[in-house]
Amino acid sequence: MVLTKQAFLLMPIPQELQNFYTKSKHLFGKVFLTYFDIDLEDIMDTQLHNDFSVQVVTPPVINQWPVLLSRLDPIDLADMDAVALLNRTDTKYVLTARQLYQALATLSAHYWVLDVDGVRLNHYRTLYFDTADFNLYMRHHAGGRNRYKVRSREYVDTSLSFLEVKHKVDERTIKNRLQTPAFVTRFTPKTSHFVSAYTPLDPRRLEPKLINGFSRITLVSKYHKERLTLDLNLHFFNDTNHVVLPDIAIAEVKQEGINRHSDFVKAMRQMHIRPTGFSKYCIGVLMLYPHIKHNNFKPKLRLINKLMVGLSF
Repeated sequence: MVLTKQAFLLMPIPQELQNFYTKSKHLFGKVFLTYFDIDLEDIMDTQLHNDFSVQVVTPPVINQWPVLLSRLDPIDLADMDAVALLNRTDTKYVLTARQLYQALATLSAHYWVLDVDGVRLNHYRTLYFDTADFNLYMRHHAGGRNRYKVRSREYVDTSLSFLEVKHKVDERTIKNRLQTPAFVTRFTPKTSHFVSAYTPLDPRRLEPKLINGFSRITLVSKYHKERLTLDLNLHFFNDTNHVVLPDIAIAEVKQEGINRHSDFVKAMRQMHIRPTGFSKYCIGVLMLYPHIKHNNFKPKLRLINKLMVGLSF
């Protein structure tokens, strides 16, 4: 079935994630509807984006992944410190969850998988901040090579929260973060000082824009200084709109410098999957706020649409 009205809103979220989204219903002082409150008729009447129609497909079954992940040797959070890579290069790939599953099935001997109390598929919740006129988004859209992101992130399974600043300088990403007692939705003197210390931004001008949720697998190479994050079940919402990208996966290879000998990078080459830039925040903005300028991101939307309708097979 293909939605005749153009929208990226597709299906209710999996049962496993309903509690995750229930926690996010009051962040902006307004009540969030969540995916499981919306039926197909509501979706058909929604126009979040005017460029693409999208096939309705069942999101990848979360329960498929633990079997595959059980084949990988575990690594714990303490051992992850050796590959924190807060100053790094990033190489991203956008592919289907099925393609990712196929690739990972061939790589189990090459990577450790992060295991937190027996959980290897972890849930994340991220709130992005920007100015009223979307200055940070527009800087990225314009191709600025010196840009920032400010976000609050919760590791849902462990209830750990951090305020994070990402600074992209040419091809390198520098990340600083501050652990917080709870998920940050507004700035305190302490968190304002942190933002001011690592950005040229005035925290008083920053406001919540959208929440992004996803399930993440974190791998560490056994042979290179490399961390690999694999994100599934991407969801985006603000206080009025909701978006889910079923069957889309984002893989990010994080290294001190670009190393083409990475086992995952070689697997992507063998599968003819090319690296491509992908910002969750920017994709969320252009789908939740369709009036915001997004011409330069249309190729990303075409790629997502192509993967979701199955034209890549």
